[in-house]
Amino acid sequence: MRTALRGLDTRNADTVGRHLVAAGGLLEEDPELALEHARAARDRASRLAPVREAVGVAAYHAGDFAEAARELRAYARMSGDQSYRAVLADCERALGRPENALRLVQEALEAQPDAEELVELRLVEAGARQDLGELPAAALVLEAALGGRPTPAGLGHPDLGQLRLATAYGDLLDARGESELARDWYAAIAAADPDDLTGVSEYFSEDDDDLEQDLGGADDEDTDDLTERTVDDEADVDTAAGGSGDATAESAEDDEDDEDDEDDEDDEDDEDDDLGRALAEEVGGDVTDDDIEAEVAELLGEVPPPVERDHTRLFQEAATDEEQRPPTD
Repeated sequence: MRTALRGLDTRNADTVGRHLVAAGGLLEEDPELALEHARAARDRASRLAPVREAVGVAAYHAGDFAEAARELRAYARMSGDQSYRAVLADCERALGRPENALRLVQEALEAQPDAEELVELRLVEAGARQDLGELPAAALVLEAALGGRPTPAGLGHPDLGQLRLATAYGDLLDARGESELARDWYAAIAAADPDDLTGVSEYFSEDDDDLEQDLGGADDEDTDDLTERTVDDEADVDTAAGGSGDATAESAEDDEDDEDDEDDEDDEDDEDDDLGRALAEEVGGDVTDDDIEAEVAELLGEVPPPVERDHTRLFQEAATDEEQRPPTD
């Protein structure tokens, strides 16, 4: 990159370099802002191949697939580097053109790509087949890439590329309605991927959440049934004793409402105290009562949250002491 920037004047090269460094650092955390930085670099040095590459990669991560394809094609023409063929094919998929994606994949396969690019191409090919509704063909692509007739037990401890292929195969099985077999694949992938580089753990967390919701709903229903039976039993006892069942029930409801109001007030006071103590501990105890009340009110949603930082201007230069000093006569 430094070599590419040598053709620019010193000040422009420094600015372009800063934008490119920012784009690379923000790529995963904030791809939209990374794309803004990459575009700013392109505005100053559009004839440099690495700059066009940075814009293409940032646009791909930000979901602007049309710009990503345009910039990566420009980079390939300027540099002769064809390593983004799978990304270009995936952009065609995202733009709703799976046939074009398959054509680009076939052209890349004829060039005998390396093992890493081959995995990417097979993933795009299977996805394009699935987009076209050709699920059996997509399954054949992934099965061939996994060695033919793959099974979860035979997965072993493959590299990340094979794990990604296996994850795509599990997703395809799930789409075909073979959920049990898909779950077996996910379990085998999770066992071979302790660092969760494939993100397969999310499949299990979703199932756990559904189970908790089901159990929670059942507990609520059981509680409601128990409450109804208790009220009915109390009404029967009052009637048998010769008293007015309706009057007793109303009195009981009034007492319960009063107790509920008191409990709610106690709970709110306890919650405020807990939040206040947590705030005091966080800042070392050096806070006033007003600070605690303001923080508690914000946490409880009683005041609007602060406005988030505006990223519309990039690299805002700090004002110098001379600029900050008020004018003199």
